[in-house]
Amino acid sequence: MFEIKDKSLRIKLGGFELIHAEDFPILAVGYGENSYEMSHGNFNISKYYKEKIPLKKFRVLTSSNETCEILFLSDNGEQVKCEFTIESNSLKIRILEHSHGLNRFWLYIPTSENEEIYGCGEQFSYLNLRGKRVPLWVSEQGVGRNKRDIITHFANFKDDAGGDWYTTYFPQPTFVSNRSYYAIFETYAYSKFDFSHKNFHEIEIHEIPKSIEFGTADNLYETVLNLTKRIGLPNPLPDWVYDGVILGLQGGRDIVMQKIKNALDKGLKISGLWIQDWEGKRVTTFGKQLMWNWVYDANMYPNLPEMISELRNMGIRTLGYINTFLALEGSLYKEASEKGYLVRKPNGEEYHVVVTTFPAALVDFTNPEAREWIKNVIKTNMIGIGLSGWMADFGEYLPTDAVLYDGTPAELYHNRFPVDWAKINAEAVAEAGKSGEVVFFMRAGNLYSSKYSTLFWHGDQMVNWSKDDGLPSVIVAALSMTMSGIGLTHSDIGGYTTLAKNIPDVVVTKRTKELFMRWVEQATFTPVMRTHEGNWPDENWQFDSDEETLLHFAKMSRIHALLKPYIKNLVGRYSTTGNPIIMPLNLKYKVEDTEGMKYEYLFGEDLLVAPVIESGQSTKKVFLPEDEWVNLWSDKKYSGGWYEIDAPIGYPPVFYRQNSEWGALFEKVGGAQ
Repeated sequence: MFEIKDKSLRIKLGGFELIHAEDFPILAVGYGENSYEMSHGNFNISKYYKEKIPLKKFRVLTSSNETCEILFLSDNGEQVKCEFTIESNSLKIRILEHSHGLNRFWLYIPTSENEEIYGCGEQFSYLNLRGKRVPLWVSEQGVGRNKRDIITHFANFKDDAGGDWYTTYFPQPTFVSNRSYYAIFETYAYSKFDFSHKNFHEIEIHEIPKSIEFGTADNLYETVLNLTKRIGLPNPLPDWVYDGVILGLQGGRDIVMQKIKNALDKGLKISGLWIQDWEGKRVTTFGKQLMWNWVYDANMYPNLPEMISELRNMGIRTLGYINTFLALEGSLYKEASEKGYLVRKPNGEEYHVVVTTFPAALVDFTNPEAREWIKNVIKTNMIGIGLSGWMADFGEYLPTDAVLYDGTPAELYHNRFPVDWAKINAEAVAEAGKSGEVVFFMRAGNLYSSKYSTLFWHGDQMVNWSKDDGLPSVIVAALSMTMSGIGLTHSDIGGYTTLAKNIPDVVVTKRTKELFMRWVEQATFTPVMRTHEGNWPDENWQFDSDEETLLHFAKMSRIHALLKPYIKNLVGRYSTTGNPIIMPLNLKYKVEDTEGMKYEYLFGEDLLVAPVIESGQSTKKVFLPEDEWVNLWSDKKYSGGWYEIDAPIGYPPVFYRQNSEWGALFEKVGGAQ
């Protein structure tokens, strides 16, 4: 509904509205420039604003019940022409024209003090973003991610790699409100979504965006559902994924096959073997790393296709690894360099980026021939030898001063780079005729990544209990991804980042037995279970470090496999209709303190999971929303309220709805001790 007066404008859609007045203009524009310093995928961004200009005046050019074309003007003559269209439950704003040279844009949205805001992509520290200023820029998440943490200070001192609460691999210019509306901003430029003001939200974008969309619904659940469908749904996961864990191993054929045999003998359900060093390895001061040349290493894995076939006959699929880089020592780098497929510097030289301790070249995804070339590498060297999946790593490292093939400024392409990386992988799978059979998982992303990547993982968490960068953070990450419209997520069981070599004892961090076992429990109640040995495998507790750990892991793997019908149903509904998989409690129930409840979650509508996320806990205080609940392990029944729940290792607090149609399955799962 449009309400137009001489000096004011009101656009209303359900419970959402935009208000323009001379003393509170809806839009501002301006001029500015940013400078970026990148170190190991972490960015220091300095922002210079030459001028910020409120567009106080407006002129209606055309108007009807559904569409209104409006010219916004400043006192000095800067102009932005917009088309507002109301369709069903959505308001779409297209920016048709604007004054030359404008490269800053602000939109102001009325709010109230009690509004809650979620989304903005993957957030690890906070679920409710009200009161926060959220920068949106694809980067490494950082080590520690808390300026009050000594680990973060050490990482900053050593490599400028500590990060902060807002640094993330997967920002996304979308959000949802508990007032039952969503917002989508069509941009890949640096942005800052400021939810800290009392009466308005301030959306700042460092370009003039193509379009903006708001959608409303009857409740928060439907709002999230509509956003999810709007940004795109992926293919369902392959059926084999649900049959056990994807076991991350490395070190060569003999080591890998022996570990699999031992694990199977102890009852571990294995659906896949993930060998990230299929293409070889290197050892650096950061740890055991990979040789980024996407051809299998015949020394470590002699006749790998035969090994893949052997494992498949055992019911185990094989997964590999690829990323956006090429090792300078590799055959593929030489080929890509000769053909001009690599990102360049302003002086015409190839841009070799230092990721951890060594330089590597980046494939230029704006070059159509380069895209086809890397797709053929995937189809031939990976799918062609029988791999059923892979980690499609990185996507955060495009330097902003790079020169790209198609002339797009790298500053404006940086956030889009991981989206195109996902699209390349998806096209390779489709062209090989393997859609629905192959799974690839990514950490970096942005707007529309969700419709290309088959699965996401939460990245390189610390191997500890920290809320900003350890086990608890992957729960918040999954919930924030759900609230951003992305449903298929999982984590490295046990975490990845270890600080253990040549550093002060006060910041040494190694994975413990307890942490690994508790992380296994949390991962059991997610769509996919996958382990990672970490960057220093020999320093960390592994799934087979002792028999008790392996037997615990085997038990939880059997529980996950027993849940296959339920999980497969959840994934199928998400892939076809957008229904969330891992949800904050307030999507289905009335909850007073959503932020305080962010370490509990609904796994589908019928399971409530409250993982143990602190060391030394054998009981946990759990909030159950108003419903009738049954403890998965003890069959004890509960109504809504707070309870102190026994939670010894092997029995994390998990409850199912008493009237669930899956009750018989849950009884079977709970009895599988």
